[in-house]
Amino acid sequence: MADSRGTVHELVEFEGWRDCVRLSNGQAEIVATTVVGPRLVRFGFVGGQNLFKVFDADKGVTESAEWRNFGGHRLWHAPEEATRTYENDTHPVDYSFDGDTLVLKMSEKINRIDKEMRVTLLPDAPKARIVHRLTNRNPWAIELAVWSLSVMNEGGRAIYPQEKFVPWGVSFDAARPLVLWQFTDMTDPRWTWGAKYIQLRQVPGARPEQKAGMLNKPGWAAYTLNGEAFLKHFGYDPKATYTDYGSNCETYTQADMLEVETLGPLVKLEPGETVEHVETWMLAKVDCGDTDAEIDAKILPLVAELPAL
Repeated sequence: MADSRGTVHELVEFEGWRDCVRLSNGQAEIVATTVVGPRLVRFGFVGGQNLFKVFDADKGVTESAEWRNFGGHRLWHAPEEATRTYENDTHPVDYSFDGDTLVLKMSEKINRIDKEMRVTLLPDAPKARIVHRLTNRNPWAIELAVWSLSVMNEGGRAIYPQEKFVPWGVSFDAARPLVLWQFTDMTDPRWTWGAKYIQLRQVPGARPEQKAGMLNKPGWAAYTLNGEAFLKHFGYDPKATYTDYGSNCETYTQADMLEVETLGPLVKLEPGETVEHVETWMLAKVDCGDTDAEIDAKILPLVAELPAL
């Protein structure tokens, strides 16, 4: 059915999962699972490619003894720790739609943390607002950061802005942290450490895994694939502490996908308290090469069109 502004809300089967919720404004569409998750398993132009990866081995799976990636966009909490992070989410999701916002909710049984995504597809543009919320249901305080991960489809390229260049002698201040993992290889050809941008390519079949984090003060990231771009906008608080040596943005790739990840500040969450982290998304049709000049010309104008947080 459609609301007064033309946003379509319907239940559909998607990639083997029944009762998925599809939101569409005629330009873009988002599909969310309700039998596992919460996951947003599709974001793309109507009739076009899915920018999100959905893993073939996980399609339609509703029961599993262990955590499964599924793909799509998911909500975690940082810092990463095997027992806490990889709690199984193969269980039904509570959902509601008020004509404007789709609300997806689930409760982690082991961690005792409630997860909530509030998904709003703008009525007249291929843009969306995603609010991620975590609520502490433990009888004690816990320290965490909201962690939002978009699993992107194969064959594309992630783009992250560098800090503005300032010549030596004009400033001696450090610009920001760039964080590496023990398995990060800066000589891997999938990386481009440019003057204005850091880029990471997803090369199907390429190994080993690569990951990096950064304090992304401009608050945006992009992923280009087959003549289209997915962009996201997220916050930066100069007074906040971020996990992973100060990262509010991370990127990871393996043989069959690439993740564009953002994190909220590290907080001490008292019993019953809720913390939220907001991203805004945008789709665009654009052919963009990998030089700084082309990114300046093709991607930066799109960044200016991202919805406010």
